[in-house]
Amino acid sequence: MGKRKIINDAVHGFISIPNDFLYELLQHRFMQRLNRIKQLGVSAMVYPSATHTRFQHSLGAMHLTSEAVKELRLKGHNISDDEEKAVMAAILLHDIGHCPYSHVLENIIVGNIRHERISDILMQQISDEMGGQLDTAIRIFRNEYPKHFLHQLISSQLDMDRFDYLMRDSFFTGVVEGSIGSARIIKMLDVADDSLVVEQKGMLSVENYLISRRFMYWQVYFHKTSIAAEIMLRNIIRRAKELIGKGQKLFGTPALLYFLENDINAANFASDELAIEKFAEMDDADIIASIKVWSKHNDKVLAILSRNFIDRRLFKTSSVAGETDRATLEHLAREKEKYIVSQLGIDKCDGHYFSSYQIVENDTYNFTDDKIMVRLSDGSISDLSASSSILTPQSLHYDTRSAICRQVRRY
Repeated sequence: MGKRKIINDAVHGFISIPNDFLYELLQHRFMQRLNRIKQLGVSAMVYPSATHTRFQHSLGAMHLTSEAVKELRLKGHNISDDEEKAVMAAILLHDIGHCPYSHVLENIIVGNIRHERISDILMQQISDEMGGQLDTAIRIFRNEYPKHFLHQLISSQLDMDRFDYLMRDSFFTGVVEGSIGSARIIKMLDVADDSLVVEQKGMLSVENYLISRRFMYWQVYFHKTSIAAEIMLRNIIRRAKELIGKGQKLFGTPALLYFLENDINAANFASDELAIEKFAEMDDADIIASIKVWSKHNDKVLAILSRNFIDRRLFKTSSVAGETDRATLEHLAREKEKYIVSQLGIDKCDGHYFSSYQIVENDTYNFTDDKIMVRLSDGSISDLSASSSILTPQSLHYDTRSAICRQVRRY
């Protein structure tokens, strides 16, 4: 690299890449692929400026982790240079396992496997290529490293991943209520009993962070129009898989076709070298290019779904207040389906592609697992919920909402 690399970021300003090791990771094809995957999937259909990428987010999360490590060192905690490189590498690579369109196609492209597991597999492959240089980073990522607080910087209720995506998603959607004071929270971080804690004077900033996160979930991530677009995109891929399974030939990039033509899932992905390579080749462009061609396919279901997705003629979403019983929601969706089948002139057995239900859930604060701990003025350590006057189980309860999404036009 020769000299320190500096990248200008819209959210954090100048981000330093402090060494050749991290720069080499940044240049790896698995990381560069994230430049071609939107952070918020289909949310640009609701918030047109939300076209930022997983690559930008990963850079931002790495930057915040670097700031947190500096702060913890200032407070006397021993973090070696190798540990700093490892935790920064781990969070830089934490999202390399995302499918095209991020969370939308998770478990659709590769069945029954979370992106964290795919990230782990890809990180191991990079480490093998680099002679084991990522071994410590992988242990931190898996929470197998002795210093638990390093893993918490990557994955916890107060991690740098969440800090960056809230700041970044708020910035690019224009939803200002999602903005958080990450710099102050980082200044208030400390370590006690090998776990992250927040000084009491930073508690108000943490409360604001949790409330902002709750707001972003219901205003952005679970926006009803985004949910409709997500269901349509998933149904398009499911229909394409169904047609190929019946022997039809479909257009598709080689990477996408590999997953449409083969049953790749959690049981066989890690051992299938070709699947890993094809996954690493695939990004948002593979999906949208295929859908544009499918919009003119002679299969009516695939063509209507594809054309409407391309032209943003999305399903209509209707909230079903207070109803979470899946059998009831399934019945409501099937009732809507009868009319749609008649209007579109499709087979009754294909109606489910145009009428679906969705249950979305959000726990703003988990009161039982990996709690946010606060160091009080007397030196004692307390769970945030026990110390806060506004964050209670009643105010931040586990929130569940349901909706029916359906086709409302012919096409």
